[in-house]
Amino acid sequence: MSQGNVISAASRNVTHDAEGASMGEVLVKAGRLAPQDAERIMHLQREQGLRFGQAGLRLALLTQADIDFALSRQFDYPFLVRGKSNIGESVVAAYEPRHPLVERLRELRTQLMLRWFNGSHAHKALAVLSATRGEGRSFIAANLAVLFSQLGRRTLLVDADLRHPCQHQLFGLDNRIGLSALLSGRGGPDTIQRIAGLPHLSVLPAGTTPPNPHELLARPVFASLLSQLAQQVDVVLIDSPATSESADAQVIAVRAGAAMIVVRKNTSRAWRVQGVSHDVSDGKATVVGAVLNDF
Repeated sequence: MSQGNVISAASRNVTHDAEGASMGEVLVKAGRLAPQDAERIMHLQREQGLRFGQAGLRLALLTQADIDFALSRQFDYPFLVRGKSNIGESVVAAYEPRHPLVERLRELRTQLMLRWFNGSHAHKALAVLSATRGEGRSFIAANLAVLFSQLGRRTLLVDADLRHPCQHQLFGLDNRIGLSALLSGRGGPDTIQRIAGLPHLSVLPAGTTPPNPHELLARPVFASLLSQLAQQVDVVLIDSPATSESADAQVIAVRAGAAMIVVRKNTSRAWRVQGVSHDVSDGKATVVGAVLNDF
C-alpha cells in the first residue's frame, strides 16, 4: 500500500451514531444501562420532573461517569474513562475535560489557531520543540493533539523523536513500526494508528530507532510525507527531539514550516531558548511562540 493510501485510511472520519439520541438511548446502546433500568429512570423522571441523569443518580442506577459519558456523545465531545483505556494518566485532556490544566491548554490551542492553524495547506503542521529533555514537550504535544481532535479537527500526532520517542508510551501503542519505517520506504497500513475512543485522533509513532535519524529526517521523503498528511488531516503536531542533543529538531521545524517552543519554569535556560528560536528562524521557519510549562 502506498504512503498516500496509508495516510488516507488512517485519517478517515468516523460517524457518530449517538448524535441526536437521548441520554438513555446512548447508555443502553453502549451497554452501560439495561433497558428495564432505563424505563425505571424515565418513570421517576416523569413523576418528579427530573432530568434523566438526576433520576438515574437518585435511583443509584447511574454514576456521574455514566452521565459524563452520555453527554460527551450527545455533544460530540469524546473523552475517556480512566482504567478503560491504554492512554497514560498524563494525557489529562483525554480524561478530565474540566481540569484546570486542560482549560489552560485550551487557551494555548486558541492562540495556535489564531497564529498558525488558519486552514491553509501551508499552515497545517507545527513542530513542538524544547531545548532539553524533561521540559514537557511531549506532554504538551500529546494533550494538544487530544484537544484539537476534540474540536472535531482531524488531528495527527507525529513522534519525530527518533532518538528518545515516548508518544507510543503515552498512548499505549505498538512502536515496532512507525515514522522511521515510512522514511525508509518500509511503511504499511498499520503505520499510522487510530486512537480508540477519540475518533478524530491518529498517532504516527517513531518506530524502530534507526542508526541515522538525522539523515532520515533530512531526506526529501519527510517533506513529501508532511505534504501528503496536510492533504488528509487538519492538524499535524510533531513531537521533536531536544535541540541540545542533535540538529534533528531544526530540520523538523523547517519541514513543518513553523515551531512552538516549550520552556519549563525553573528548568529552562534563557540562552538555550534564544538559541532554539534563532536556529528555527535561520532555517526560514516561523516561531509561532513559546509556552511556559509547569507555571
